[in-house]
Amino acid sequence: MVENLSSNEQTALTNELQINNTITGTGAYLPIIAVTGTNGKTTTTRVTAYIVAQAGYKVGFTCSDGIYIEGELVEKGDCSGPVSAATVLKNEKINFAVLECARGGILRSGLAFDHCDVAIITNVAEDHLDLKGISTLQQLADVKAKVALAVKQEGYAVLNADDDLVFSIHEKLSCNLAYFSLYPDNQRIVAHCANGGIAIVPENGILTIICGSEKIELDKFSNIPITFNGKAEYNISNVMGAALAAFLVGINIADIKTALHNFKPSVALTPGRMNFFQFRDFSVIVDFAHNPHGMKAISKLVASFDATIKIAIIAGTGDRRDEDIIHLAEEAATIFDELIIRQDVSLRGRPGQEIIDLVVKGIRNIDTSKKITIIEKEKEAVDYAVNTAPKGSLIFITSDMILNAVSYVQQLKEKDDSLI
Repeated sequence: MVENLSSNEQTALTNELQINNTITGTGAYLPIIAVTGTNGKTTTTRVTAYIVAQAGYKVGFTCSDGIYIEGELVEKGDCSGPVSAATVLKNEKINFAVLECARGGILRSGLAFDHCDVAIITNVAEDHLDLKGISTLQQLADVKAKVALAVKQEGYAVLNADDDLVFSIHEKLSCNLAYFSLYPDNQRIVAHCANGGIAIVPENGILTIICGSEKIELDKFSNIPITFNGKAEYNISNVMGAALAAFLVGINIADIKTALHNFKPSVALTPGRMNFFQFRDFSVIVDFAHNPHGMKAISKLVASFDATIKIAIIAGTGDRRDEDIIHLAEEAATIFDELIIRQDVSLRGRPGQEIIDLVVKGIRNIDTSKKITIIEKEKEAVDYAVNTAPKGSLIFITSDMILNAVSYVQQLKEKDDSLI
């Protein structure tokens, strides 16, 4: 994986490749949209890159799944750091970059660019606390703010107005500001637009860009597959950030609308993000929900599925705080009828039984009688769930090795199809 270098190696390589929006050797200007936040970064990055490509640009983008050049995966793995970004920025095939900027890379080596045209900040929530000197949500927000601080003065920071920590970042910025919110009556949005500002909100089930007193309707949720007809509120937020960023760099409404129509939640476009598989007798969803905020975010969508029983395969992440592991399990226990506890491939320095005990504690905090099964190896846990699934059930799988999990479920689905 591109980001698996030592801190010194990353810093040296990033410094060597760092650019200021000029493609080396061509002199051409390279637009950059940078994306950061706790959850939703990868989906927002993917939707943004898809819209930009729809408009005719040759796009390079990085995310936690890999490096993509003009839609082709050229490097697989977690590529959300500055070394991967620098690799894209040096590629002379592209004329537009969309870069996911994760906390770890920013702390190790900063950013791979001096300036960007637009920065999107999705949210700030409990994850990775007490790691690398970051102990509070405010400190985590300060790390995310570094991406917005790189926006050139005439560029835009696109901020989540529903998130207090994200919204407060505007106080540090000298660039232009634009906001997104799930609530059209959000007073931050109302005040901003009353002063001629730009924002995007859902109004009566229609995504709407507001430019001062002018409103531009994008489309109904029913025409935007990734919102699951408006039930996936977290993806509404992701789409709003992406669509607004594209609008602010000059992409026309028709291209944005077409891209949102065609961007379907799938293994091809959103690997490991709400990938749905319909087996003969039950259904399976594979998703990266790996922290309390992410688990809570999927609750409304999971509740909308008609299932006889809802089963989740979950795990705690070893380097997270005790309270974060417990909170994740509590959120899962409020959503699902039955829990299967597995272990991550890497325990990240914590004894495996200790992680399991914390997950069990979280579940028992919600329901002392909820059924719990412990199967440490992921494939064995998936096999157990699939082989014992009642007719009409829903199996929800979270995974740290998300692409491997998707691939395995695909194999099981093919085997199930062959029995018809």
